[in-house]
Amino acid sequence: MIYLTMMIFVKEGKEAVFHQFEEFAIPLLEDYNGKLIYRIRPTKDTFVLQQDELPYEIHFLSFESEDDFLNFTKDERRKDFLHLKEESIRYSYLIKGTKL
Repeated sequence: MIYLTMMIFVKEGKEAVFHQFEEFAIPLLEDYNGKLIYRIRPTKDTFVLQQDELPYEIHFLSFESEDDFLNFTKDERRKDFLHLKEESIRYSYLIKGTKL
């Protein structure tokens, strides 16, 4: 089992486009033994400490294996709407880990 934390920074005014991308991407997770455990849209008052800009969303996901995750990223259906991701996301951080 692998766990992924993704901090997503959306371009200003492109939130609706990002939501369109998520409508396509999230359901595909199950096809690759993936699960979106948490989808958080933080606000300034929910942070105890902040040294950089706030992410628009934080996702915490799991996949049964590294291969499942890689296959998800290569899914042809996902590639059909990657333009929405590129149009809406300025940048993101992806942190990979395992359960201790």
